Amino acid sequence: MKLGIIGLPQSGKTTIFNALTRGNTPTTASAGRIEVHTAVVDVPDPRVDKLSAMFKPRKTIYAKVTYADIAGLEGGAATSKGVAGISGQLLNQLAQMDGFILVVRAFDDENVPHPSGSVDPKRDVEAMLSELLLNDLIAVERKLERLDEERRKGGTDKTINARQTELFERLNKTLSDNRPLRDMEFNAEEQKELASYGLLTRKPILTVFNLGEGQKAPAIQLDHPCVDLMGKLEMEIAQLSPDDAAVFMQEYGIEELSLSKMIRLSYDLLKLQSFFTVGEDEVRAWTTRRGASAVEAAGEIHTDLQRGFVRAEVVAYEDLISLGGMNEAKTKGKLRLEGKEYLVKDGDIMHIRFNV
Repeated sequence: MKLGIIGLPQSGKTTIFNALTRGNTPTTASAGRIEVHTAVVDVPDPRVDKLSAMFKPRKTIYAKVTYADIAGLEGGAATSKGVAGISGQLLNQLAQMDGFILVVRAFDDENVPHPSGSVDPKRDVEAMLSELLLNDLIAVERKLERLDEERRKGGTDKTINARQTELFERLNKTLSDNRPLRDMEFNAEEQKELASYGLLTRKPILTVFNLGEGQKAPAIQLDHPCVDLMGKLEMEIAQLSPDDAAVFMQEYGIEELSLSKMIRLSYDLLKLQSFFTVGEDEVRAWTTRRGASAVEAAGEIHTDLQRGFVRAEVVAYEDLISLGGMNEAKTKGKLRLEGKEYLVKDGDIMHIRFNV
């Protein structure tokens, strides 16, 4: 799963990316080419830490989220009538993302002038959300025009044309009412129909307000999750050694980096959940979608486990921790056998029985 980090110029996208990667690699557009830098980041999870302390494995592996720092998105590129909107090269990158992290500047820095001349988070977040919405509106209007032309020429199946027209007219109505497409519900057939269009406002979004040190978060109401963090400070802490970072955080009374909260929110944004495998060799968090079956979860571990799935031994994380170990969970009847259709719950600890 991949989240694209987007935002206006000078909003601090690269600062946030560097804080995530513990690096100092800027993302820039050069020679007309959009450069995209990616990083795979551990999802902080105290459950993994507790399981690792219990089993003392040789390896401990956390769930992952991939972030992509995407340069080149600016406000004002799209209008709903006759203008191209976001460039095809950039749109192709954005369409590949499963969701977006929208970085909005809230910090003042006279050495980093704001492109609009002043810092106004409300204006900027509205501008970026409008940019995504207008780009979708352009795409939907063009699709409706093509459907109308095909209908007049009689070159396509009338049933398919009518179904697509009805769907895209609904999209057009929602976008024209200034509402993102993620507010809409679609059946399985419609989701399949829309999958190839890469409509941007269908994707989940998390807004990050990038604050200056000691600055309070702006009081802005949004229709989607948001988090505030001091990007420059968190980048500096992330680049320290673990011991120095701990001392720094203690000195400033920081119990948890906002970056950790942002990563967890990102994971949640994609409607993902974690299940665990445990043992002396490895304690590991695996990622699956919410509502996944046991056999689907087995496939996340290895295709052979999915192909030869027989049963899953399952114990809830809370039961294992409260009882103190796997043997105690078995004794108390908390370790159970589940079949293929069992719906995996967040925090389940699983051992897959299989036969290939």
